[in-house]
Amino acid sequence: MDFRSDTVTRPTQAMREAMIEAEVGDDVYGDDPTVNNLQDYVANLLGFESALFTCSGTQANLVALMAHCERGDEYIVGQQAHTYRYEGGGAAALGSIQPQPIEFEPDGTLNLDTVEAKIKPDDFHFAKTRLLCLENTQNGRALPMEYLENARRLARKHELALHLDGARVFNAAIACKVNVSEITHYFDSVSVCLSKGLGAPVGSVLCGKKEFIDTARRWRKVTGGGMRQAGILAAAGLCALNNNVSRLADDHENAWFLANGLKKVTPLDVQFEESQTNMVFVTIPKDDVKPLNKKLKKKNITITPGRQLRLVTHLDITREDIETTIHAFKQFYKK
Repeated sequence: MDFRSDTVTRPTQAMREAMIEAEVGDDVYGDDPTVNNLQDYVANLLGFESALFTCSGTQANLVALMAHCERGDEYIVGQQAHTYRYEGGGAAALGSIQPQPIEFEPDGTLNLDTVEAKIKPDDFHFAKTRLLCLENTQNGRALPMEYLENARRLARKHELALHLDGARVFNAAIACKVNVSEITHYFDSVSVCLSKGLGAPVGSVLCGKKEFIDTARRWRKVTGGGMRQAGILAAAGLCALNNNVSRLADDHENAWFLANGLKKVTPLDVQFEESQTNMVFVTIPKDDVKPLNKKLKKKNITITPGRQLRLVTHLDITREDIETTIHAFKQFYKK
């Protein structure tokens, strides 16, 4: 029972068979049919002209930023967003793109008045603000649909491009009860991860207009992402998209069940709001960090130790696993 992330899943037997049977070519030459099928499928699903298969979400976001911005340009982003905090500073290190981070609101949005105030004047003293980056879901929270429309309006007002780190955008669509394209159509580009809740072993897809994707493809090559017979990996992505999207609702229900079970355990402080999807956040007393982790390990329950625990449900976590985990917490805190 591994609650560290929804990236820890193992390929199903059907996915492994799809990988074995995949028709392949050389993707650097553009003739891997399975990669091309994946790219066309995701572009159509999300409502874009074109798409690009990348090694990872980090690479998808990096080449997106480099395709949107030139050296010395700026992008506005959340302080805790993956594109700023958790992707090695790639935009700055490799693209010479300046980040302008701002704090997230409690619901995972960026305050648009604050965003507008951070846009630099058109003056040679300043980096030119080119891009606004959002994340959906953000720490497991699905962004409100009305907010996306307002963000789009602000970006157009100031002639900014709008990029979505949509690593878990299908979770957001399930939570909001909308087709995923109803979320993605507000954006100029979207990256979506195949190896998180969807269960593929590797890979992300970046979507946008054809000219944008052509530029991103060049940057993918520069950043070492030119893959050859990548159809073996793309086949896993297609299997994930065809079989594991609607079942994300099960993960959300399991997270709700886990949160409600842990709320009954004193002295746990459980944070799980209506907009949460597959992540439960639990604050524990600082003296319990090591002994609780040790106790859970003995029960074959894996977490990332800390005062605030992030417990992530996914396709390899069953309702029985949830019940076992709740019981383990109860036993640890039993008086």
